[in-house]
Amino acid sequence: MAPLRLALAQVNPTIGDIDGNVELVLHWTRQAVERGAHLVAFPEMMLTGYPVEDLALRHSFVTASRHALEALPSHLVAAGLGEIPVVVGYLDDRPDTGPATAAGATPADKPSNAAAWLHRGRVVARATKHHLPNYGVFDEYRNFQPGSTLSVTRLQGVDVALTICEDIWQDGGPVAVTSQAQAGLLLVVNASPFELNKDDVRLELTARRAAEAGCPLAYVNMVGAQDELVFDGDSIVVSEFGQVLARGPQFVADLLVLDLDLAEAKSGAAIPAQPMPEVSAGIQIVRTEISAEPLPSYPPQPGPVAERLTDEAEIYAALVTGVRDYTVKNGFRSVVVALSGGIDSALTATIATDALGAGAVHGISMPSRYSSEHSSSDAADLAGRLGLHYRVVPIEPMVASYLANLELTGLAEENLQARVRGTVLMGLSNQYGHLVLAPGNKSELAVGYTTLYGDSVGGFAPLKDVPKTLVWRLAAWRNKSAEEHGQRPPIPENSISKPPSAELRPGQLDTDSLPPYHLLDDILEDYVEQDRGVADLIAAGFASGLVEQVLRMVDAAEYKRRQYPPGPKISFKAFGRDRRLPITNRWRERIRPGS
Repeated sequence: MAPLRLALAQVNPTIGDIDGNVELVLHWTRQAVERGAHLVAFPEMMLTGYPVEDLALRHSFVTASRHALEALPSHLVAAGLGEIPVVVGYLDDRPDTGPATAAGATPADKPSNAAAWLHRGRVVARATKHHLPNYGVFDEYRNFQPGSTLSVTRLQGVDVALTICEDIWQDGGPVAVTSQAQAGLLLVVNASPFELNKDDVRLELTARRAAEAGCPLAYVNMVGAQDELVFDGDSIVVSEFGQVLARGPQFVADLLVLDLDLAEAKSGAAIPAQPMPEVSAGIQIVRTEISAEPLPSYPPQPGPVAERLTDEAEIYAALVTGVRDYTVKNGFRSVVVALSGGIDSALTATIATDALGAGAVHGISMPSRYSSEHSSSDAADLAGRLGLHYRVVPIEPMVASYLANLELTGLAEENLQARVRGTVLMGLSNQYGHLVLAPGNKSELAVGYTTLYGDSVGGFAPLKDVPKTLVWRLAAWRNKSAEEHGQRPPIPENSISKPPSAELRPGQLDTDSLPPYHLLDDILEDYVEQDRGVADLIAAGFASGLVEQVLRMVDAAEYKRRQYPPGPKISFKAFGRDRRLPITNRWRERIRPGS
């Protein structure tokens, strides 16, 4: 057996900031050296950020990635870091000439999602991603050339196989031939987006793949957020028997360091200077060598195993991460939120304050003639608890001016109030450079209970993928968490307990237009998340009239969802990148005769 101290750098790159991402590599590599690591690995597409989408089709971008990769070994040497092997993900413009494309097929003019070994001023080896995901939020097959290279690099007498993210999520491909390669460690670099409880799925997956490979598996994942996607870290190392050897924290940049005792490379299996690639199942195994002799044994440093977060803590951390990175990475220094006194705006403002600090959050109360006294007092109470900037802008004079020039009644008059509020927020955004946060939740967005250019205005929507019933749970959890830490709960109890209302007409309640939220969210879970139809829902016990009402509202609101701001994905199927339906669409789920 041969010892190896491994460092997994779960870090937060920014798409397109190649120079900044290179600096991250240098910073965290120095941390790894200071902790005595023999190998440090960074996430998938580290140099470019992920997902790059159609930037992959721009030659200038691909070239910049390739040049950064080729220059990075020299930067490491100049920084005194050239002796430690570094594995880093990047975008490669080299055509894949392996057996997967050589058998008569013409390679597409697309780059490769690649990773490279760097050591002593040079690029030692490269690997390419074989399985390109084309489901959910992913569209890699459009932008990348499938690869066919499994890199196996000998380091300190251990053969380390390198592969990329989706290659362990799919059967076959590089992982299927890792056992044949007789590797002592399977290293996987990842940019795996967060979904609730995905950490459990990853644990099961890595344990299964380690058993198939017949060696320990080290999984390093990205952290941070990119547009709608949130990356939670959760880097993990498991033995070939499924034992967790180390696990990184969630939603925190971290260097996970541990000592492994690994199987030595087979004696006599020397790697020639110009190795001939082995080929199996359309994958070529390319072997390279950094150091052939194992290190002397030393007292091992066990890896930490971070405590798992509860569901509410996990979701809340994802929302905070999403708001923070969307705001900061897009150059905003502050946000503005409409404070209605209700639960959605209260939770949105609390998330923003936790993400950015109270000094960067501006809350605006915009009472109308229909606003209740508690709406204004609850908004002021929230602002005081959070310590954010607070301002009251009465909208009645503005609404009256519109109505004096337009003959609007009924629903049009109600929506006018929301649109005036939206105009106020966008005006303040233009004047002071604030990012407007839309407070709407997934339940309202699903059924179209939102006003275009009114409460839907904004650049980012923190609760876009959060059902209403979960909004209440998160608010209660955040208050309880504050109490447990000896702090004042940030959200007024009245905002949590009072019946929700848009307050656009006298005595209005959400239940005037919608089913009770616990029923609505149950139906939406089945229809939106699980794609179940009318017959399935009725069989599950929902009343037929209720089912038809909800599905009719969901289907009719697709055009509104297309115009809603982006927001952090926390579920299996978020609106937008996950669930894509035509706007012009006459198909409707109905109860069929005889069903």
